[in-house]
Amino acid sequence: MLRLKPYNINDADIILSWNKDEIAFYKWSAGVLGEYPITKEQFSFVNNLMAFTAIEDDETVGFFTMRRPSENFDELRFGFVVIDPSKRGKGYGKEMLRLGLKFAFEIYGAKKVSLSVFENNESAYFCYKAVGFDDIIIDKTETYYVLGEEWKCKELMIENR
Repeated sequence: MLRLKPYNINDADIILSWNKDEIAFYKWSAGVLGEYPITKEQFSFVNNLMAFTAIEDDETVGFFTMRRPSENFDELRFGFVVIDPSKRGKGYGKEMLRLGLKFAFEIYGAKKVSLSVFENNESAYFCYKAVGFDDIIIDKTETYYVLGEEWKCKELMIENR
């Protein structure tokens, strides 16, 4: 059974060990944490966020963060969503997100949860859609320059129903 636990600095080595592919790394980090490959010290940035690891049978299988875009908890924003590459495509991402949404809505009382995903990260996009996130239109598309290319984001949101 998949469970969430608060992120602990001791989880960093496992999470960083998943970064064997530069493009995959940028798809979940957007380079916000630093250039590939990042160090444990750079990853400590997540200590300032509400960070969670997903575990099954005491094995870390996923990671994500939540943050507040404003002062209150009406909206929470998921970020740095990543699943152990050996576990991808097996439902772990969906289950981790469902648990994260349950936590956001029931514990923090959020009214909505948002996130963004790169247009070139179709597997993550379809995972988010399968969990119930809807595309939203924003005035300005968030764009990052990664590996000499322009990567555009899609914005998604789910409201507490």
